Amino acid sequence: MATPGAASAELVIGWCIFGLLLLAILAFCWIYVRKYQSQRESEVVSTITAIFSLAIALITSALLPVDIFLVSYMKNQNGTFKDWANANVSRQIEDTVLCGYYTLYSIILFCVFFWIPFVYFYYEEKDDDDTSKCTQIKTALKYTLGFVVICALLLLVGAFVPLNVPNNKNSTEWEKVKFLFEELGSSHGLAALSFSISSLTLIGMLAAITYTAYGMSALPLNLIKGTRSAAYERLENTEDIEEVEQHIQMIKSKSKDGRPLPARDKRALKQFEERLRTLKKRERHLEFIENSWWTKFCGALRPLKIIWGIFFILVALLFVISLFLSNLDKALHSAGIDSGFIIFGANLSNPLNMLLPLLQTVFPLDYILITIIIMYFIFTSMAGIRNIGIWFFWIRLYKIRRGRTRPQALLFLCMILLLIVLHTSYMIYSLAPQYVMYGSQNYLIETNITSDNHKSNSTLSVPKRCDADAPEDQCTVTRTYLFLHKFWFFSAAYYFGNWAFLVVFLIGLIVSCCKGKKSVIEGVDEDSDISDDEPSVYSV
Repeated sequence: MATPGAASAELVIGWCIFGLLLLAILAFCWIYVRKYQSQRESEVVSTITAIFSLAIALITSALLPVDIFLVSYMKNQNGTFKDWANANVSRQIEDTVLCGYYTLYSIILFCVFFWIPFVYFYYEEKDDDDTSKCTQIKTALKYTLGFVVICALLLLVGAFVPLNVPNNKNSTEWEKVKFLFEELGSSHGLAALSFSISSLTLIGMLAAITYTAYGMSALPLNLIKGTRSAAYERLENTEDIEEVEQHIQMIKSKSKDGRPLPARDKRALKQFEERLRTLKKRERHLEFIENSWWTKFCGALRPLKIIWGIFFILVALLFVISLFLSNLDKALHSAGIDSGFIIFGANLSNPLNMLLPLLQTVFPLDYILITIIIMYFIFTSMAGIRNIGIWFFWIRLYKIRRGRTRPQALLFLCMILLLIVLHTSYMIYSLAPQYVMYGSQNYLIETNITSDNHKSNSTLSVPKRCDADAPEDQCTVTRTYLFLHKFWFFSAAYYFGNWAFLVVFLIGLIVSCCKGKKSVIEGVDEDSDISDDEPSVYSV
């Protein structure tokens, strides 16, 4: 039997592991942002903002397995509560996790609706050399005010709309407003924050459908196919240079006798000269990469990349199959759209739904698996953003390139990744709803047993996995679940979004299979921020 001191020691160990994970997250975010930011246009404030916002998103996701571990750890496998897990301790642990979510989600709202937009607009105004810093700050605050208003509206809708105004018809307007604020402080703060975060998660779902679903197919297939040979590309580029030079000579030969060139030939000559400059720039970069030690090193790692590509495509298929079975289970056995397609338990088993509860019994294996899942979503999302770019409808805003990403694009990148990471919590719930709701908790049920020898009935307490039928005082629901399903219409939107995610993945898989190998210097034609004198090492 575990003593209170032993239980406290194990909890301390769990929190220490969580602390080490926080340090690892901060280190990863620093390396990640520094890897993609432009070396010539880097800004301290935008770099710190990007690192901080991405770290907050990952820390919030890291709180999910902690939440599940704590509610599971309070009970024994036979369904009884541990000696130290009395009502007061349980309530205190739940409040601690809830306060953690309140703090992190509030910081996310601050980043999304104030700080990131402010820093973005500040650097947009900084591009104009004639403006002073005071003017930049004022203009940035003016544009940021619109985001603050949207955040306030979301909080008001989530907090005030569901409230019941006092039935006393003689109450004054001040008393009604006072009542609303009292209710907000007591119970509806969760609803307000949940509504705002669910709105951001809905946007994150759209980003995941656009970038993550495509990246899950593009990343592994690009690793398997690799890039084109730098020597072969250089040979092709040399042939293109010779062809363009011949066209230029042909056009210039028309004016040897002193006659002016027609307007049509002048336009063609200008286009060919611009094309020649681009090809010569490609020539310099190709020569640099061909002779680079990094290219030779990556060539030696080619078999390892193929193995990683095969592993990533198998993991993608595992996620897709699990998500399809989970959605099919909701379509067949859920309570319908009015409940947000909520289903308790699982009638159709999927691989991850079986694996996570099994690993949960051996801490911290499930923690490691969820961390791997989140990091996998980050890498595949990044691959999708790199391949697609950042668009506003049909207008390309920014391209994401290693070592050449502008500060504004870096802020957009971390904003998108922040929203996608928020959506991963619901993705994990879709794959393993029982695990996210109750962890490995069991509760006791009374079963009647009839003895043939004595012809008498007796009762036996049998442990059963916690579900919707369990008494409220026997099973503790995770705080994560409360945030995920406060509003049924968001859950319904997530359900249809999962189907769209599967469709986009299949389309992306077909497109990635049909596309050829990437150029070793993909993007050099379009990127104007590439230095002609300082070639950079491209991913190969």
